[in-house]
Amino acid sequence: MSLQRWALGIEYDGGSFHGWQTQAPTTQVVDGRPIGSTLPTVQGALEAALSQIADAPVQVVCAGRTDTGVHATGQVIHFDAPVLRPETAWVRGVNAQLPNSCAVRWAQPVSTDFHARFSATGRRYRYLLLNRPERLALFSGRAGWFHRPLDVEPMSHAAQSILGTHDFSAFRAAECQANSPVRTLTESRVTRQGDWLIFDFAANAFLQHMIRNLVGALVTIGKGDAPASLMIELLAQKNRTLSPPTFMPDGLYLTAVDYDAGWGLPTAGLSGDPLQIFNFR
Repeated sequence: MSLQRWALGIEYDGGSFHGWQTQAPTTQVVDGRPIGSTLPTVQGALEAALSQIADAPVQVVCAGRTDTGVHATGQVIHFDAPVLRPETAWVRGVNAQLPNSCAVRWAQPVSTDFHARFSATGRRYRYLLLNRPERLALFSGRAGWFHRPLDVEPMSHAAQSILGTHDFSAFRAAECQANSPVRTLTESRVTRQGDWLIFDFAANAFLQHMIRNLVGALVTIGKGDAPASLMIELLAQKNRTLSPPTFMPDGLYLTAVDYDAGWGLPTAGLSGDPLQIFNFR
């Protein structure tokens, strides 16, 4: 029997996981005895839940790996089902096996030509930053925070200045494994709604820590420690060590993955937020 490939839309609270990718077990010695343990990851949780429903091992591929503490409202994965199951099994059935911090939004059968990562034409991220003197409580772990006043006007100009195709070496993590630092940024925007600053980014792909490094540089501009031209200067220098520190992961969300319409995939990004808590547009 040929395997059916499925695409799934996923949302998760990244604070509950040690990143996306499954990690090798670690061993600790307790009372003189070695005890193995595996850190919880999004991939590990999904593969365990899917395998329960399939009654066989299942491996998944995602559109974009997220770091520890980074959330998703629109992650997309694919897997090859070793058994026939209805769509409800891959949504409601899998959700019953997942921890509360992770959920399947939708399931769609696709051809074996579809690949969650390589078929994607773009990714979209949003960073939420609370800008007030008092630390946050209600959104702790789900939004960034900065206590000093930030001037959004130079931040917005700086964000717009890096649109297009560039070498983003100044904004990539030292351990980034991407073959090339060149990316095409199609959206880079900073807006304010009351005490909230909203950063929206879209690109064909992103480097490791790229968005958190961009946010860190934009905050440096907003607090008056650098001019708006800092972003262009950093791009030209191509040196991560000259850039401001990486910003906290708490407020970062993978909100959507773009695919050609021919795949017929549902649109499921911020639409999962009926109260519009995270939709400032």
